Amino acid sequence: MNAMFRKIGGYAISISMASALVACAGDALESGLDPYAPMVFKEGATTMPLTPPNPSTLQPFYVSEGTVFKFAVDTQSILIGKDSITRYIVVITNPSGGRQIQYEGIRCDSFQWRLYGTLENSTWRDNPLSTWQKIQINTPNRYQASLAQGAFCNLSSQEKNINTVLKSLNPDGFIGGVKPSNSFGVIDN
Repeated sequence: MNAMFRKIGGYAISISMASALVACAGDALESGLDPYAPMVFKEGATTMPLTPPNPSTLQPFYVSEGTVFKFAVDTQSILIGKDSITRYIVVITNPSGGRQIQYEGIRCDSFQWRLYGTLENSTWRDNPLSTWQKIQINTPNRYQASLAQGAFCNLSSQEKNINTVLKSLNPDGFIGGVKPSNSFGVIDN
């Protein structure tokens, strides 16, 4: 009888171990299918634009009353990437008329921007040392914040509809130059 109990006990232990292994295999954290698990950001390939910005598709936008520069985005260049990066050409004009033309990207999930390259003598030049930088909201030339808050982002997620982005850039309805406020209407500093 003792041998029979040992045999039954052995089967019971084997069954409980097998069911524990099956339960672990179905665990979302173990399988990597947990929808709430943090995602690892992987940037897609970025190719520089082939042409300079099109003057007929430049859309000026308001940044702040403290800036002396003028800003415009080439609406034809806006690319809503599957990697959650919105890429665009921005034209920055100083008070004397000098222009800086840059190709950049904005990440809404982390509120960061990156300079991919600049247009120099009608040729795009890569910026191989560029890194993601925090978007500044308390500076006069906060144009990345204006674009993110006014058109490219829907809170902390990327706006996926190009028509919504273009409509948001309309000067009559653009809200990018407005300081963000919290849910009580208090402006954050």
